[in-house]
Amino acid sequence: MAGEDVSRNFRALVENADRKFARVRDLPAFGRAQSHYFHKVFKAYMKLWNYQQSYRSKLVESGLNRWEIGEIASRIGQLYFSQYMRTSEARFLLEAYVFYEAILRRRYFEEAQGKDLGARFKELRFYARFLLVSLIVDRKDMVFHLAEKLRLLLDDTKSNFRETNFKEWRLVVQEITRFIKSDTELTYVRPLRYCAMLDSYPASQTYLARFHAKKLFKFRDALLASYHRNEVKYAEVTLDTYRMMQCLEWEPSGSFYQKKPVETKENGFVIDHTLTSGLIDLNLAADMADPSLPPNPRKAILYRPTVSHLLAVLAMICDELSPESVMLIYLSASGGPARENVAQPENSIGSSRISKSKLLARASQEQKSYKSEPHSNGKMMSGDYYEDHLWFGPRGGSGSNNLYPGDLIPFTRKPLFFIIDSDTSRAFKAGFEWRRERRACCHASFTSEAIIREPIYR
Repeated sequence: MAGEDVSRNFRALVENADRKFARVRDLPAFGRAQSHYFHKVFKAYMKLWNYQQSYRSKLVESGLNRWEIGEIASRIGQLYFSQYMRTSEARFLLEAYVFYEAILRRRYFEEAQGKDLGARFKELRFYARFLLVSLIVDRKDMVFHLAEKLRLLLDDTKSNFRETNFKEWRLVVQEITRFIKSDTELTYVRPLRYCAMLDSYPASQTYLARFHAKKLFKFRDALLASYHRNEVKYAEVTLDTYRMMQCLEWEPSGSFYQKKPVETKENGFVIDHTLTSGLIDLNLAADMADPSLPPNPRKAILYRPTVSHLLAVLAMICDELSPESVMLIYLSASGGPARENVAQPENSIGSSRISKSKLLARASQEQKSYKSEPHSNGKMMSGDYYEDHLWFGPRGGSGSNNLYPGDLIPFTRKPLFFIIDSDTSRAFKAGFEWRRERRACCHASFTSEAIIREPIYR
């Protein structure tokens, strides 16, 4: 095949893969309906990657740059990571790490240093994405190394391209620096991830029996959402949701770290075939799966969501939740008072609403009566739990930014496990306990639980 034909075919494959990639890049990272899109774009990049491997010498002769190969590998890694965020399957996360680490080892982007601004932006995005993958994989040594590399690269970029503003990239460096500092300040007694040697998951089934006398529920889905002012974060992963993600992952046994022989490829490059040193092979997924561990629960990560968006995602996940599954909901946000201290307009029938002082007095009185004699008269209404709330928006904003305990009551028809990380968490506990008592009077059982604790990190 002539060199021009090889180059033409290669560019056509690149354009086709990029078009398919653009379709899946902006898809929401939750819901099970988009899986077929991933297979199509993955197939396109697999064909592109195999083609450039087969005709590497001719493509280089026709002007192919090494950073272009690195960009293809980076896209594949990004594709694997996006699929991990949709499914929480560890093999996709490990595949992403393999591709990103291989790009770093082979120095695909280094030949374009100080020459091409577009290639430099691609290199910066590569480091930013690799940092996020390394954080979730929990490779702290790689995180420190990449953070320093990103800082040095940004300094070099600002000196070589003085006419360009890199304010957003300075913020990225500040974010990862603050995130690393905040995370290392907490001394872990043991790893956050579940370990097969320390956590015997079959033995925990007896504790799940308390959800229902005759049925054992399986933990399959989780929704993690956080909204705080000036919270520590990197990209769209806050420190709160990051630690929860780690707690909901199984630590692999280590079988996929086995060494493979070292061989020499074309162009004289020596490649060490280990998981963490540069093997780029699209068929590694089967080797990386750890059959000794149960699957990780599928997680929907929401960064600073609006209340309407949070409820929409929660409704979609609950609708797809199988009857034998239980869902974990983690909400981390600041708490708010019962009502704003402003005059309230009259309602449609002309009566004035209760003032804030009267409302607080009534809430205090009801809370005392609830502690002393809960539900003695059976007339406690669900509207009583529309007072304290979580702020999912700027303070002082409209009431549409407030999430009330009553907003979550309709979803308790499904088996749910709540973790409310807020200073108003006790209001949610009271609301859910009231709901459980109400449903106990009916013929349905209430299977939701609440863990109440003060915020432990910020």
